[in-house]
Amino acid sequence: MYTHQTRTGNTIVMGMGKTGLACIHFLTAKNISVCVMDNRITPPGLTRLKQNFPHIPYITGHFDAEQLEKAAEIIISPGLSPQEPALNKAKAAGVPIISEIELFARYVNAPVVAITGSNGKSTVTTLLGEMAKNAAWNVQVGGNLGTPALALLSVPAPDLYIIELSSFQLEHTFSLNPKAAIILNISADHQDRYADIAAYITAKQRIFQGNGTIIMNADETVISPIPHRTTLNFSLQPDQGDFRISDAYIVRVHNQTVHKLLATHKIRLQGTAKQANALAALALGEAVGLPLTAMLDTLQTFKGLAHRCAWIAHKQGVDWYNDSKGTNVGATIAAIQSFEKPGKIILIAGGEGKGADFTPLTHIITQHCRACVLIGRDARLIADVLPNNTQVHYAHSMTEAVTHATRLAHAGDTVLLSPACASFDMFKNYEHRGTVFEAAVNCE
Repeated sequence: MYTHQTRTGNTIVMGMGKTGLACIHFLTAKNISVCVMDNRITPPGLTRLKQNFPHIPYITGHFDAEQLEKAAEIIISPGLSPQEPALNKAKAAGVPIISEIELFARYVNAPVVAITGSNGKSTVTTLLGEMAKNAAWNVQVGGNLGTPALALLSVPAPDLYIIELSSFQLEHTFSLNPKAAIILNISADHQDRYADIAAYITAKQRIFQGNGTIIMNADETVISPIPHRTTLNFSLQPDQGDFRISDAYIVRVHNQTVHKLLATHKIRLQGTAKQANALAALALGEAVGLPLTAMLDTLQTFKGLAHRCAWIAHKQGVDWYNDSKGTNVGATIAAIQSFEKPGKIILIAGGEGKGADFTPLTHIITQHCRACVLIGRDARLIADVLPNNTQVHYAHSMTEAVTHATRLAHAGDTVLLSPACASFDMFKNYEHRGTVFEAAVNCE
């Protein structure tokens, strides 16, 4: 439950986007005095704030350091850097700084599954939610995925909350105690926010707070196990993991006994990265007591999410796939590796690189790609890591990129949009980028 602050003053919500508005709605319902700040002159939630909360004071265009230093508590939206100068002054003055997830943790009234990772977390969150629904559980699903965690809180309590968490959300979360928690994988991401990869991993590992079951990816060596915690693990290797892939089956190994669960060809999620997601969901489900039958049934029907290696069209012998959610290097590598059919890939990539090192793309593109069509602000940075004999073409728009790809692809090839970058230099978000891509493909 919520611990009342010893400091007097307003609770200040920093950020007027979806998360900020969820905090405002929640706090006002609890009769907690609120003030809102956003350093944008016209933040996206301003109109809704004026309409729904006309009595709440707000500041736009800057953060008022003096008011922040006098706050009872500050709730920071995940998109804001914790290094904001005004925020640092408040922290020095002893003002508690928390996330929306910390507020959620104080009030949560049912077990929580917490899911993070560089890639696949939305898929695993949604898949686990479908498994729970298939078992007739009352479940609330959201977090970074869509609906803010605070907006999921309900009375009567559900059987389970399943929340996707980003490293940004975890930075100021202190008392979350999930019944089961997982870091799916780690690849370099958000290096424009963190000093190095170690700092990024440290933020992710905050998901292991509490005393619940930890789910470990046995193929991910950078995440260290935590002693004296109940742990399940999964692996794509046939000789390790409580859940693993062996002889074209998903198997559960318990006390050295191998139990075959489901042939891999029956899973709708194909490709190694998606099979790892299936294993992760099974481990999480076991940790919270979901019936195995419901979980396996769901794996045979769940198709995955939009903009995540989603098949779009087959034209003139070429398959087109939308992986606009591939916003970092690891995601793009996983997407490329998921294609096992003959033929080469025409990769459309580029955008806002977030300070990432694109070098890991060198080998995978050389091995699997016929050509690259590069877009966006950091297109040249991707080109710089590719061998001189790699076919590289530049496009100023997604329509131009699709035109190039159409010309370059041979029958039997795959055209894959998997940018390895954020979208904000050219698009509203990754969904917008994917939608524009699909429209361009369908117009060709």
